[in-house]
Amino acid sequence: MAQRSNGYLLFLGLGLLMSLGFGSWIINLARPTVTRDVTRELLSDPFLQNPTASSISVVWFTEFPGDRHWVDYGDGLSQQVEARTTQLSRMQEDPPEDPNAQEGDAAPPGPPVPRPIWRHEATIFNLSPGSLPYRVVSATGNRQIESDTFQLAPQPSAGTPLKILLTSDHQQKPMTPANLQKVVEAVGQVDAVFFAGDLVNVPDRASEWFGPGGSFFRALQGRAAGELTDSEGKTTYRGGAIIQSAPLFPAVGNHEVMGRVSEQPLNDQFNDPVPRAIAAQRYEAQASVINPEADPAVRAAWLKENSFNIDTYQELFTLPDSAVDDKYYAVTFGDVRLVSLYITNIWRTPDLNPGARGRYRERDADLMDPTQWGYGQHIFEAIGPGSPQYAWLRQEVESPEWQQARYRVVMFHHPPHSLGDNIVPAYSDPVQIIEALPDGDLKSVRYEYPQDQDYLTQHVLPLIEAAGAQLVFYGHDHIWNRFTSPAGVHYLETSNVGNSYGAAWKTNRRQIPIGFQENYVPLGDPNGLEPVMPSISPLRDDDGDLQPFIASNEITVFSIFDTRSGTVSSYRFDTRQPNSPVIKFDEFTLPPPG
Repeated sequence: MAQRSNGYLLFLGLGLLMSLGFGSWIINLARPTVTRDVTRELLSDPFLQNPTASSISVVWFTEFPGDRHWVDYGDGLSQQVEARTTQLSRMQEDPPEDPNAQEGDAAPPGPPVPRPIWRHEATIFNLSPGSLPYRVVSATGNRQIESDTFQLAPQPSAGTPLKILLTSDHQQKPMTPANLQKVVEAVGQVDAVFFAGDLVNVPDRASEWFGPGGSFFRALQGRAAGELTDSEGKTTYRGGAIIQSAPLFPAVGNHEVMGRVSEQPLNDQFNDPVPRAIAAQRYEAQASVINPEADPAVRAAWLKENSFNIDTYQELFTLPDSAVDDKYYAVTFGDVRLVSLYITNIWRTPDLNPGARGRYRERDADLMDPTQWGYGQHIFEAIGPGSPQYAWLRQEVESPEWQQARYRVVMFHHPPHSLGDNIVPAYSDPVQIIEALPDGDLKSVRYEYPQDQDYLTQHVLPLIEAAGAQLVFYGHDHIWNRFTSPAGVHYLETSNVGNSYGAAWKTNRRQIPIGFQENYVPLGDPNGLEPVMPSISPLRDDDGDLQPFIASNEITVFSIFDTRSGTVSSYRFDTRQPNSPVIKFDEFTLPPPG
């Protein structure tokens, strides 16, 4: 406790520097650390990354630096490859509550506490097609800690039949371990995981990745302990042992993005990003104090710490070699050409009450203090014409790898077609509208999102549809629904993994502003497509009508892409009935490449 107090006092002592514009990246150097006996086991099982035609990377984590880390692989585990070790730079936990605190105590919590975690990665080269056994070993002092034995393989060649799990939005939601356990029980070991973002809730919180319960790695490695109440009382689900033997291909969702770095609790930091352009304005106003030597590295670090970052995501995962700044990439996996894009924005509440820092307005209490503004539902990475990502995407869909692929799949987080709430407003840059009173005080600060400037409908979808995309896969709304465009492209949102926030259908209208310039659509898909009814076994709503979606907090959904047949099958499991079967309720076949 004394150590934490010293760090917190240093934070207060540097407050003046902060007010002058020094970013909180300076503060990080003074934070205390947590030490405990963590040398008894690995923090995670290994998982697979970045397969190529003749190599693959194996990654695992420990809470100790260790003396040596390696992978044993091959027949009899007779071959060995050393691992590279790095410490994750932003892993933290909020401090625990004071066990001696009395009810009514108003003592403020301390700042987040760094949690030392080390990442180990070994790349195995000169592999031939086919799988091999492997295990990882971490040595510290006179102890060797070994994982179980799993299977690894290089990138599958064209023509190899594959089963690929399509998933997103795990976020430690209650049904996630049940969902992943049923994947393994229903279809067996999959060959890859395509993950359309929102892996956890707060990316810098270590326990969301590694902790007990339904944390990210434990759920995907069959070591979770997720308990659900059901007709039998309670059932504990372990997740599925999936990514130990199937490479994981992620995309950036809004929950992979941390906001401005500060000494506030991690939730508050996560919810406090501002656009990079706003941070740049604040930097320029104080540049001579922040960076008197005009060092470009200092400027870049300050802007990131005072706007947003995806550092934890970038440190955890080894993306394919084509990745641009570890943000977006393309990869060939068997017959599939997968393009993973960075398409996401900050989630803001749709509430319009005076206390809402939301999609459409700033809080009344903050009107005269722009440092507290949220700047609406701003986009993190540009995707419009003229942006680096759009230029890269145009180049990718003109590449031989894309054009010669049997299956062309595009994955990103934000929905282009959906019955969910988060598709509204349009995926355009917020237009700020400020109304002032005669005395100069502000009456309101609100935001509009021009429909005719939607980057997805106006630019991304026309480009990929013209280039012959067959499947566009995304998440964000915690719902299952799908659509088919006039060009025959399938749009699939299969993010009802852990819980749902409902569908804008019948009388369940979205919360939208009235009297704004733009027409915000309360029901259905705002971008004009009708949802496709599940082809095998749709559910019925309370009126007895078939419903073209699943939005449930008891029924969880997953989808499997089978490249042998080109079919995408979706399955549901009712967690209220633990002995009920997994039901295939929808299936469609991708059209041949155009």
